[in-house]
Amino acid sequence: MSEAGAPQRQLPYSVRFEWGLDGARAVVPHADLAVVVDVLSFTTCVSVAVDRGAEVFPLPWGDAAASEFAARHNALLAGPRGAGGVSLSPSSLRLATSLERVVLPSPNGSALSHELGNSARLVVAVCLRNAAATADWVHANVPADAVIAVIAAGEKWDRGTLRPALEDELGAGAFIAGLAAAGRRNFAPEAESAAAAFDAAEPRLAGILRGCSSGRELIDAGYADDVDIAGELDGSSVVALLRDGAFGPA
Repeated sequence: MSEAGAPQRQLPYSVRFEWGLDGARAVVPHADLAVVVDVLSFTTCVSVAVDRGAEVFPLPWGDAAASEFAARHNALLAGPRGAGGVSLSPSSLRLATSLERVVLPSPNGSALSHELGNSARLVVAVCLRNAAATADWVHANVPADAVIAVIAAGEKWDRGTLRPALEDELGAGAFIAGLAAAGRRNFAPEAESAAAAFDAAEPRLAGILRGCSSGRELIDAGYADDVDIAGELDGSSVVALLRDGAFGPA
């Protein structure tokens, strides 16, 4: 990963928050834990699958070797939404009759997780469903002086540039607020802002998810159930930890 200057790396804060792959390249180096947040829908998919005891392999979107990778790991390759079967749709993972190992490419959270898996010391996948559980796990298992880098995956505009996504800020904020409640200190202002955004949104979280750009896009495409699953705040007690290239229960 390329190095950024000290201000962009959010030194000397212990809990940092940034956006996308470039943000990760700034704040993840020398961090003890990287936290990937992609609420609609990659990390919500991971949470649903890991709740079922499955392993999820992250891969970049459009990876030409995905089929070969899935075969080599005896895993199911997720297809596009609407094609039938398992896809980047939390409801498809919840409804699958059997689910043990799945390769789940996506252009944002999965691609980010795949790169961080090759560079970060520890990586977890966080969404609104498991934000509190993951914060509790961090409090119990990660030293108090550890550096934690929280990365909101965001979405992409048609030209491939980053589009910050409200749902990812709220998912990151839920996790960061959980860290604060557990007694963590030394938050970057960016991290504090995300936590404040979540605190403000929590009383009407479901409506905000359904009304935000990403939520409306999915609802208009016929995937309202996926937005509802993503809004299951603290619905899971299972932490999704990346080991040997796959997310599984911590």
